[in-house]
Amino acid sequence: MITTSARLLRLVSLLSSRPTWSNAELARQLDVTERTVRRDVDKLRELGYGVESVPGPGGGYRFGAGNRMPPLNLDDDEVFAVAVALREAAHGAALGADPAALSALLKLRQILPTRMARRLAGLDATVEHTPRCETPRASADVLLLLASVCRASERTTLTYRDMHGTTTVRCVDPHRLVYTGAHWYLVARDVGRSAWRTFRADRVVEVESTGEVVEVLDAPDAAQLVSDTITRTGYPFFARVRLSLSFDDARRLVAPIVATHEPDGPDATVISIGGSDPDQLAGYLLSLRTPLEVLSPDSVREALLARLDVLYRGNGAGRQEADEQK
Repeated sequence: MITTSARLLRLVSLLSSRPTWSNAELARQLDVTERTVRRDVDKLRELGYGVESVPGPGGGYRFGAGNRMPPLNLDDDEVFAVAVALREAAHGAALGADPAALSALLKLRQILPTRMARRLAGLDATVEHTPRCETPRASADVLLLLASVCRASERTTLTYRDMHGTTTVRCVDPHRLVYTGAHWYLVARDVGRSAWRTFRADRVVEVESTGEVVEVLDAPDAAQLVSDTITRTGYPFFARVRLSLSFDDARRLVAPIVATHEPDGPDATVISIGGSDPDQLAGYLLSLRTPLEVLSPDSVREALLARLDVLYRGNGAGRQEADEQK
């Protein structure tokens, strides 16, 4: 039997994980009697948690919206983890120039114990970031709205601006948010087209829920759909390349978010990879530092050979001829 304090923390976690729980469900999850659940709920209320009773057969409980919660208590390691995550977000890895992460970090620092403030000051003094590509980022407001309609399964009207700058209004059934490390994507069923689509969150102009709850029965693997969409349609130019690597090794070297992979026997894998132009793709392939064969198109193969020729002349035959002329 777990301690009362541990059980209360577990109860808080359960109540936070979904809108409502019946008394019987909570009792099963906590491995206690329903009477004990009622006592624990009373203790949470005494501590300031806004737990509401749900009427109906058997009764139940939920966290009330907008109820005051007691101060969040974190140990030193947890504070450090939160501060580092906020610092990274404030730097622009996920939210770009949105000030929410920076504001939260500043508020956190104001209430930290002196020892933790010194640890974070040491982090600021020693950590530097390399330059990052300036790409559009989704705002925290848009992400929160999209997450909300995904969780509630509410049919939503999106005002969306595509890569060409054309703005359309789409009726969608939201499913999941996917973060690739570069962009946030909404995976949703486009009602008008009766097909699953991905929408870059930084191109979402407006989000408006219709309030209609819908049940999605044929939902795809959200992360895989985003990966497939990016690798097949996210670039103006594509190439097929055979790598002398097993399927698993090829996926470790070239992430699925970058290319699609097809096993070609036990020791080879064919990837389909996109890029901005043949020369850029040739440069990327050279950076893999592994035996490979460009299957198509010829322009990528020619760009790869041209780069190799430049390297050869600069470090092989070209250097030898220069030395002989001296």
